[in-house]
Amino acid sequence: MLALISGACGKDSDQPVKAARLPDAVRGKRVYMGTCTQCHNSDPSKDGPVAPAVKGASEALIEARILHRAYPPGYTPKRKTTTMPAFPYLKSAIADLAAFLS
Repeated sequence: MLALISGACGKDSDQPVKAARLPDAVRGKRVYMGTCTQCHNSDPSKDGPVAPAVKGASEALIEARILHRAYPPGYTPKRKTTTMPAFPYLKSAIADLAAFLS
């Protein structure tokens, strides 16, 4: 029995177990649902109570809005408002948000 158990533990068992990394869109959905749905709809293809639909938003637009409360050059906003605050702590989640919203 001991030989069977020790045989089942190959060389790989000495390797640290790597944590599974969630896909970008899954991480982006978590950020969106936890932060953005207060103003945007939980369905990003629909307008929210305060903010417009954001499905299909480019990464450049997401970055400009989240980090600088601005719009990328040449972009025509759906609504001209200044209600959205900056969320600098979301800098590392911008690509994930873009993956979710695409």
